[in-house]
Amino acid sequence: MIRWLGVPVETLTVEVDERALPHETPPALAARLAQAKAREARRTVGGAAWVLAADTVVDLDGQALGKPAHDGEAAAMLRELRGRVHKVHTGVALAFPKGLILVRRVTTFVRMRTYSEEDLRLYVASGDPRDKAGAYAIQHRSFQPVEAVEVCYANVVGLPLCAVVRLLLEAGWPLIVDVRTLCARHFNYTCPRPDAGEAL
Repeated sequence: MIRWLGVPVETLTVEVDERALPHETPPALAARLAQAKAREARRTVGGAAWVLAADTVVDLDGQALGKPAHDGEAAAMLRELRGRVHKVHTGVALAFPKGLILVRRVTTFVRMRTYSEEDLRLYVASGDPRDKAGAYAIQHRSFQPVEAVEVCYANVVGLPLCAVVRLLLEAGWPLIVDVRTLCARHFNYTCPRPDAGEAL
């Protein structure tokens, strides 16, 4: 998704403790983990690089649903989400070479379809839920878990392009990008809020 913006990028996986702090809300958790990942990645690659990091948290009634530890937990999460509306929060952090970190957060409202137990069973058996916050991927072609999205589709995929573009522009990158066109082309989604996200 970053390459759609015409920005050269190398990917890096970092390990951070993703457990919520006591009394930490799901949106605060997403923002904090994005910053933690940016710091850890910068420590790994050195201070001369630009680093972009993100973290996505599924929020059902104020409870953060992370990545399931096993298939049973994945099935339980999907049953909780079925037929209901939840929020997806993604924190995006841009670390400058000299230490400054800018952060934005985007929240999307997601309505899940009322999928059957057989649909759920087949999806869990596919293994796809295992590394997904909330145990699902909105873009999964056969399961198609989502009925409706309000605000930002790309956010539910895991990277709100609107927030990424805003951060890069704030940092002085010379981008000329139409986020609405990108989301329409790649997700068949008409973005109502190409400026979505709050600065933190």
